[in-house]
Amino acid sequence: MNFKNLTMTAAAVTVAALGLVGTAPAAAHQAAPSRALGVDCDGYVHNNNPDHGIAACTNNTDRTITFRAEVVCGRAPDVSGDWVTLAPGGYGESNGICAFYSSGVGAVGWTIQ
Repeated sequence: MNFKNLTMTAAAVTVAALGLVGTAPAAAHQAAPSRALGVDCDGYVHNNNPDHGIAACTNNTDRTITFRAEVVCGRAPDVSGDWVTLAPGGYGESNGICAFYSSGVGAVGWTIQ
């Protein structure tokens, strides 16, 4: 293997490894705690606005819960959505919109009280 091929291979492996390290743990970290509490939440980016993050939760417990979206904004300060209160069996969404100079939503998480 010559130097050019070795360099290209090393760069490809590095990019692939950074992609896995940067995305996989965040999704697993956000979803597991809420499901353990009996609350199912999903975070996603709005279809028509890449600066709009949404956390959607269903309360599968026998008590009232409160949650809000935690939106990671690229190149802008992160934002938190409004607190949403859910009765047992209830569903709701909390939204956060990144600043106009953001490079878009990088991740959506949630805080449950």
